[in-house]
Amino acid sequence: MFLGQYEHSIDEKGRLIVPAKYRESLGDNFIITFGLDTCLFVYPLEEWKNLSEKMKLLPLGQRDARAFKRILFSRATDCTMDNQGRVIIMKYLRDYARINKEIMVIGVLDRIEIWSKDVWQKYFEEVKSSYEDIAERIYEQER
Repeated sequence: MFLGQYEHSIDEKGRLIVPAKYRESLGDNFIITFGLDTCLFVYPLEEWKNLSEKMKLLPLGQRDARAFKRILFSRATDCTMDNQGRVIIMKYLRDYARINKEIMVIGVLDRIEIWSKDVWQKYFEEVKSSYEDIAERIYEQER
């Protein structure tokens, strides 16, 4: 399980030092792909396989399902960490997430998200004031 948030930076070669707390759960090989809300999603292989199985169930005849799968999987890259716990974030992924130097790495249960620090701060400011309202709507949907 991935929890917490960490402020980091990307070096000139596009490398990120993965927070030590996440390394064991992430495993030797993992997937980085486009996320939602202008961030990157990072999945351990087992979680990626679970997500892939769910994506197979989406109807081929539905335009949105095809588009979502195409983007999610075509932008996915298989990654490994070096001996210092660094991973290279491909340029097209950095461009999508507007990552330049300063980033936030956050744990979101079954995945890690990588955000541009500026984008994360703006997003967080927008949603934190409605956190309780969001929770209420989600719980109402469960009933």
